[in-house]
Amino acid sequence: MNRLLLAALLLAPLPILAQTDSQWVADQSTLTYHMSHPMHEVDGTSHGARGKGVCHAGGCDFLIAVPVKSFDSGDTNRDLHMLESTRGAQYPMIVVRAHFLQAEIAEAWIHADLEVQFAGQTAHYKQIPFQRTAEGSEVRITGTIPLTCSDFKIDRPSFLTVPIKNEIPVRVDMTWHAQ
Repeated sequence: MNRLLLAALLLAPLPILAQTDSQWVADQSTLTYHMSHPMHEVDGTSHGARGKGVCHAGGCDFLIAVPVKSFDSGDTNRDLHMLESTRGAQYPMIVVRAHFLQAEIAEAWIHADLEVQFAGQTAHYKQIPFQRTAEGSEVRITGTIPLTCSDFKIDRPSFLTVPIKNEIPVRVDMTWHAQ
């Protein structure tokens, strides 16, 4: 019996046992969507994202939420139209759930599986790369989520009868700290 227990301990995956649990909180955020039309390019930015995360048992799960109305493109009329097009009154929050391997929390790149809830729809994105940079006790994460209007059943707004491009990538720049 003792030999069986000793063999099980020797064969156990020690790297998983060595990993420690950690909790994370977002300190700062800049999320910027990019909209493209043949006549002009537009960026809308929000600093209103909040987030928390936990790493345990070999995986990390993060939750980020941002109010749709917190995005500012520099044109209030365009921002109001964006709220209307994305059904922001009915679905006021964009929610992102991210999952990645705990081992990546200390690597230069994190490859996250994302679930994005926006405009009453949910879309999934696999292995989205985010660059991780340690800055003192904080960790900065940057990357781009490749959102499209069609992913969320958003009728593409048009200007002079020409609709915007389907792609509305969102650039993520967030600073986190461990609790």
